[in-house]
Amino acid sequence: MRRLGPRAVALALIGRGHLARALMSARLRDRAVPPGLVAEAPAIAPNPGLPAARFRAMAGADIRPLWEANRWAELPRLALSGEDRRIPAFLAAWFAANPPYRGPNWGCGQEAALRALHLALAAALAGGRPDAGAMRLLARRVAANPAYAMAQDNNHPISEAAGLLVCGLATGKARMARRGARRLDVAVARLVAPDGSFAQPSPAYHRLLLDVVAVAEWLRRRWSGPPAAPLTLERLSAATLWLHRLACPRTGALPRIGHQDGSHFADLSGAGPDDARASLERAARLFSGASAGWPDDPGCAAMGLPVPVNTLAQAGDWASLGFLGRRSGRARAILRTGPLRFRPGHADLLHLDLWTGSENLLRDGGTGAYNPADPGWIPYFQGAAAHNTIGFDGEDQMPRLGPFLFAHWPATGALPDGGWWRDRRGRTHAREVFATPDGFRVEDRIGGPFAEAVLRWRLLPAEWALTEDGVSGPARLVVTADAPLRLRLVEGLESLAYGEAYPLPVLEARVDAQARRLTTLIRLT
Repeated sequence: MRRLGPRAVALALIGRGHLARALMSARLRDRAVPPGLVAEAPAIAPNPGLPAARFRAMAGADIRPLWEANRWAELPRLALSGEDRRIPAFLAAWFAANPPYRGPNWGCGQEAALRALHLALAAALAGGRPDAGAMRLLARRVAANPAYAMAQDNNHPISEAAGLLVCGLATGKARMARRGARRLDVAVARLVAPDGSFAQPSPAYHRLLLDVVAVAEWLRRRWSGPPAAPLTLERLSAATLWLHRLACPRTGALPRIGHQDGSHFADLSGAGPDDARASLERAARLFSGASAGWPDDPGCAAMGLPVPVNTLAQAGDWASLGFLGRRSGRARAILRTGPLRFRPGHADLLHLDLWTGSENLLRDGGTGAYNPADPGWIPYFQGAAAHNTIGFDGEDQMPRLGPFLFAHWPATGALPDGGWWRDRRGRTHAREVFATPDGFRVEDRIGGPFAEAVLRWRLLPAEWALTEDGVSGPARLVVTADAPLRLRLVEGLESLAYGEAYPLPVLEARVDAQARRLTTLIRLT
């Protein structure tokens, strides 16, 4: 509670409290679907379900796939293909299957906000305005429990504020639009740092941040909404540059660091969840007045965003809150550092992701799922074993309280070429990354009361052979230590898509308590 801070704790208590639930129940009483949205015959059998105020996302089967499928991502694509006449029938069928404020699809305010943004975007692309009745229903759900969203200190308050802004613009409610604009300004100022890093140390959710705010910004300019604060635009420009550093220029792939569930929004270019280039191009044109390097993006053309003269520069070495980047020729190394400003999603401090061109040579394990059938997935994919870092005595860097919450966050600090952390037991890990003529050198220093430490390098799935001092394959890794070293090539898991897991090779280097230093040479040529 101390590390979360009084604001987040108070908002969480308010948002989950009896009074908030009672108010939410009153605000979200059963309502009739507006006449224009009544289907003659529902496409899906109605599922009245629990009232939204009583819904619990983690009770039962994993809710995320259902929510993703009900964000109305189809609607902008219908508008782009000239099939916008099908949107009223789509909405009628959806509302027939999901009566207002009942069932799992009404359980989350952010999900309602994302639907509102997709509907408004589709209408604007078709040259019109969205159905006012649908937008009013969605706005009521978004506004029902703002404390819950604000307590999360992640993408939720961003999405809900953007949704409220656009709902106000679409329904002619200026007061609602101003309230949404203010909340968006406040959320961006709090959650996006001056260097562009986001409260969620996740490239995937950083992309979702940019997608949501870009659509909201385009709609507010198009419909003459209240302008964004200068600080908001400045932070979003920095956030665009931040993600541009991490994206592969050839494929748009992002490191799977932090929560990675395949979320992508307003995908007008058909890029899919694994290619962030269209998201970056749109954000760069709106917030930086520049191209991200992909001037022929069809989504930007559909939105009428002109191609700027300037292009965002490719990054060399860089550092931000939570991350550090180093280059060696075509190779990029990305180190997950501190500080832990907000609630961490994974125990991944000092994880190193390494890319050679478009190949992710040393890789993060991904997420698996938030509520998986296999209960072992959460501790595995969120823990040290799924990251290129050092673990002590089979424990993670911090104890887990639940699928989205850790206790006893480690102390962290910066080093000129890396960072360090110290856990509650006094165990320490410091890592620095240096470019070499043929790759990188990684220096790890460890200390404190431990019996065994294990360094893991999670490798690109390929043919690797264990050697007496490391592994050989698409690259050569040589590991040395100042104490006896035990090397093994074992099989681990990685999640390339939500709900899926695949095997990959992992080099483990184990040392006993007398060890204080390990060095890894990564030779790429």
